[in-house]
Amino acid sequence: MKLIEVTKAFATEEQCLEYLEAKRWPNGVRCLTCGSKEISRITRTVTKKSDNKRAKLYQCLEKTCKAQFSATTGTIFNGSHLSLDKWYMAIALIVDAKKGMSALQLSRHLQVNYRTAWYLAHRIREAMLDPDGLKLTGTVEIDETYIGGKQRGNKRKLLNKDVVIGMRQRGGPLRLVQVKDNRQGTVYEAIAQHVDHKGAKAIMTDESRIYDFRLTKFHKVPHSRIKHESGEYVKGHIHTNTVENSFSLLKRAVMGTYHQLSIKHLQRYLNEFSYRFNRREDAELFENTVMRMAGAKPMPYSKLIEENAFTPFVRPNFSTEK
Repeated sequence: MKLIEVTKAFATEEQCLEYLEAKRWPNGVRCLTCGSKEISRITRTVTKKSDNKRAKLYQCLEKTCKAQFSATTGTIFNGSHLSLDKWYMAIALIVDAKKGMSALQLSRHLQVNYRTAWYLAHRIREAMLDPDGLKLTGTVEIDETYIGGKQRGNKRKLLNKDVVIGMRQRGGPLRLVQVKDNRQGTVYEAIAQHVDHKGAKAIMTDESRIYDFRLTKFHKVPHSRIKHESGEYVKGHIHTNTVENSFSLLKRAVMGTYHQLSIKHLQRYLNEFSYRFNRREDAELFENTVMRMAGAKPMPYSKLIEENAFTPFVRPNFSTEK
């Protein structure tokens, strides 16, 4: 669905709730506590859109349960004072934004304050995390890039930059992973987590010394290097161009869309870009994202602002979005 279709299809809270119910319970509403199908529906009047109450409430009729719940209970929508039509508009905007959507821009589109838009965007990103266990196979291109403050030259680049490892299966998915440093062991751990050493047929990297698989479980996988320092970018089938293309898109977003973002939340931004890039031809991206959000656990604001990420260095030239 595109934005114009979303605004037409979900003009009222009732339409939004019916759609969410259909995604969450395709075979009919069930009690979230005991799983019973014996449900009573309660309709209540909501006086204003900012009221933290849903128009439809369910009561379990099982004698030992009697739980009350709504379509948003236990989901990432839970506890939100924002109306569902604005949630749906935000999802449509973010999944369709090739270079991302800043919180400030989102706040203008939805006519909400900046903090609400920032929190809203991060909750949507939370549902964009791909499940563990789906590892890359076939020919895998691997490269690293650095996200952070401005600097001259490459010396001491980690003083104000963070490392992002990109792994892309040719003809398949992309993985972007934030790591604490560019040491060989750290990089290898990230690769081992996302690349299948049995299913990988070939690994393509540049000439960097951090990519040395001789003493790892990838030692039997053919490893080819492209020598960028010598002005070499393609040598037959040996190149890292496809993973570098994804880096180019990411950096344009950082510079042109976000301008400033928090290293603390960098991995969530990377998840968003991987999610959207891997589903760029999905005609039902909006629908599938809503379904994922219906299955995602709530994320309180306190958890979002208090969660720790590795920030081992002081970055004097890098301001934050939050």
